[in-house]
Amino acid sequence: MAKTQDDQDTVWHDFKDAVNMSPSELETWLKKDESKESGQHKGGGESVGHESGRRIVSLLRTKRADLSDDDYAHMRKVTGYVHRHLAQKPAGDVKETTWRYSLMNWGHDPLKG
Repeated sequence: MAKTQDDQDTVWHDFKDAVNMSPSELETWLKKDESKESGQHKGGGESVGHESGRRIVSLLRTKRADLSDDDYAHMRKVTGYVHRHLAQKPAGDVKETTWRYSLMNWGHDPLKG
């Protein structure tokens, strides 16, 4: 099913709003142990969020005209995850929490202004 340009515009803008880390910031984060240890792991391997983070880096570096329907579907998934996870913010200082680390794997640092 082909998506309309309006749908793609909405997904693009929502994704850019949800992902507040640059590709280089996200790449640097994904190399850290905290990044690799947080999130849901599939059979002891890479976490879902860490894998998504690598894909987000690629999406951010892809020209918009070159994005596929599958890319837009992943962008929707990222936006949904970030919004759901932000709604579950724990009380207190979140600087060194798995909540923050998980969000950062998905390209969103809640401590950024």
